[in-house]
Amino acid sequence: MIITVIILFVISVVHFYWALGGVWGTDKALPTDNKGNKLLNPPQPLSALVGLVIFGFAYIAYELWQGNDDNSMVYAGWGVAIIFLLRVIGDFRMVGLFKKIKDTPFAKYDTWFYIPLCIYIGLSFVMMILEM
Repeated sequence: MIITVIILFVISVVHFYWALGGVWGTDKALPTDNKGNKLLNPPQPLSALVGLVIFGFAYIAYELWQGNDDNSMVYAGWGVAIIFLLRVIGDFRMVGLFKKIKDTPFAKYDTWFYIPLCIYIGLSFVMMILEM
């Protein structure tokens, strides 16, 4: 499951890039309404915080991949799995399987990329834990 570690590391680096003022990819990473207005506009410090959290998720994935069966790692792994699998379901408005806005660039990326990615990450954590 080193792929999971790499994916999470890359996602954290992208968030740090956004925290430093980068804009590449934000048009497909932030939900918009049908008129193109951003529904979320996170401040740069929040992007940095998300980058740190996702980097922490990468560390947990690495530890589980290495076979660290310490209770705190296992519980953290279950927590990460639940977070990503809940992201698949979404908020019933902007993101996830049950989102209401479906025709924006973000919504299309969410359906065809972000949701499958979250399924993969969530299930990879479950698999790493169950393989111990």
